[in-house]
Amino acid sequence: MENGRSILNQISGQLNSDSFLQEHWQGTFDEYLDLVRADPKVTRTAFQRVYDMIMSYGTYPVEGKKGLIRYRFFDDPVNDGRDGIFGLSKPLMDLVNVFKSAALKYGSERRVLLLHGPVGSSKSTIARLLKQGLERYSRTEEGAVYSFGWKEEDGSILWDPMNSEPLQLIPLKHRQEICDYLNEGRDPNKETDYIVEITGEVCPLSRFMFNEKLEKANGDWTKVMDQIVVRRITFSEQDRIGIGTFQPKDEKNQDSTELTGDINYRKIAEFGSESDPRAFNFDGEFNVSNRGLIEFIEVLKLDVAFLYDLLGASQEHKIKPKKFAQTDIDTVIIGHTNEPEYRRLQSNEFMEALRDRTVKIDVPYVTKLSEEIKIYEKDYNTKRVRGKHIAPHTLEIAAMWAVLTRLETPKHHGLTLVQKMNLYNGKSLSGFTTENVEQLRKEAKSEGLFGISPRYVQDKISNALVVNSQSSNLNPFMLLNELEEGLKHHSLIANEDMRDHYRQLITVVKEEYTDIVKNEVQRAIAADEEALTRLCGNYLDNVKAYTQKERVKNKFTGEYEEPDERLMRSIEERIDIPETRKDDFRREIMNYIGALSMDGKSFDYKTNERLQKALEMKLFEDQKDTIKLTSLVSNVVDAETQEKIDIVKARLIRNYGYDEESATDVLQYVASIFARGDTKKNSDAA
Repeated sequence: MENGRSILNQISGQLNSDSFLQEHWQGTFDEYLDLVRADPKVTRTAFQRVYDMIMSYGTYPVEGKKGLIRYRFFDDPVNDGRDGIFGLSKPLMDLVNVFKSAALKYGSERRVLLLHGPVGSSKSTIARLLKQGLERYSRTEEGAVYSFGWKEEDGSILWDPMNSEPLQLIPLKHRQEICDYLNEGRDPNKETDYIVEITGEVCPLSRFMFNEKLEKANGDWTKVMDQIVVRRITFSEQDRIGIGTFQPKDEKNQDSTELTGDINYRKIAEFGSESDPRAFNFDGEFNVSNRGLIEFIEVLKLDVAFLYDLLGASQEHKIKPKKFAQTDIDTVIIGHTNEPEYRRLQSNEFMEALRDRTVKIDVPYVTKLSEEIKIYEKDYNTKRVRGKHIAPHTLEIAAMWAVLTRLETPKHHGLTLVQKMNLYNGKSLSGFTTENVEQLRKEAKSEGLFGISPRYVQDKISNALVVNSQSSNLNPFMLLNELEEGLKHHSLIANEDMRDHYRQLITVVKEEYTDIVKNEVQRAIAADEEALTRLCGNYLDNVKAYTQKERVKNKFTGEYEEPDERLMRSIEERIDIPETRKDDFRREIMNYIGALSMDGKSFDYKTNERLQKALEMKLFEDQKDTIKLTSLVSNVVDAETQEKIDIVKARLIRNYGYDEESATDVLQYVASIFARGDTKKNSDAA
């Protein structure tokens, strides 16, 4: 049996001391110059580093969307997709294009990136992924970052508080000479050749230390460089290195020193002046985020006085600490806000300067059903959650309702909201091409910027799991009831008309669910392989005779008869083949069989989805009366019928993911539908 020491020894054996030493490398300034000459990318700007970090994970095309690509980074592969962004391919492309433009210094590097969208649309998740990604990237050789410190007489090292680039220590008049040395043999016109540029100045403290030591060295700055210790740094939000986060508080209590640092009054007595940089704490969010990224949470809630710091940091790449001159910074500024706050920005004339320096990236809700389903499967990614089985289609139906709330009513005559959702999800619909679907999206510019948040649905899934604790299952009706009940107290629903619209959509998805489970039960009943094969053979014999104008031999009498039109139409009508199209459909089937035969292959009805569906529906109609499914409602079931029902239930469990309880529930629900249908037929006949 293992004890505490053995497990610690096991972990110790897995640690890589070489990697630790690399991450904590220290050296001289001239050694750093050698590093830069060998790999100039260590001097990249913050935007260049963020862009390279994203691209280091690779890309892949979006299926069915020409020109759209996905960045693997936003799938969060490092954490098995825990914070992965589903959908939103176009907004993420827009965001990365801004990073690329800024990396190439086309002007975007002087802008505030504003993620704009409704609550719960992944804005914070995107910012969190970028921050965590930078932390990981700075620990790799490809993403190495370096800063410096000053050797003190007592042997200690005074590290630069803003983790500035060591090359900024080189005086202006010598920078070109150093750059020429570092860039020797590299072509500035080649994308693969990174060219070193030295811009900006060190922070006030390092400037003070440099001048003090320069005076002692009688103006020989190369001797000052001998007192420099260069070190590798790794970004860390927790340690406040390279990653900053600012969240506005009460407007009356906002203080700009939170961004740019403040005087350390205890050190004034030691150094004698408020203007001595040694008596100043360079620990504001802009200070600590130098070389990396700063996130502004709800950025538009900032007091107007803060805007001067924000505008200077974005446009001029400078901040103004109290009592000191403007100080250079290099950081990516990314903020996020919601629609009401953004509307306030547009109407506030004092915010005009900020609007002019902002690149807005819309981050809407997902409007593709399959992507919305993945959001909920991420948290409820197994069929059992703490001992409770989530019945098939439960998450799908919740996602369907959420997506429908985000769609605009179609302007196209005869197109329903559900059909529009299905088109967005990649399903085909007669009369609609890919171009038509793109046009639908273009017409509805605000889709995804309103509607129900995934967060609301996730909360209601959690509630439904608790409220229905007496059941071992969570089924769609339980969840839909919870979603509808919560609408009464939903604080973000603007008016009663909207609330009524959302309730109506719950009715719509209930109808969709009914169609789904009816079809599943039908297929489970008709999942008799031998019977389907016989029915298919019979149908194809008749189709062959019909298309070749021949007669069919009756298996029982041995006589030749006309093709059974009634049989063929009873199958074809199941998949809406009209009378006028029956000849075309039958010829398509025979041509397909002929093509397979030429390749030495035999026909299998399972390879033709439409024909398989038609055969299953026909077989279901023929068999449902023998199974007496409606007897489930009356609870009077004979042994022979129970045996057949158990077979169907076993198929639902095996093929569709039900368990015993949920399979029984869905059979009883579908049975009640057929029972109501029989009652309706009888009343109509009377």
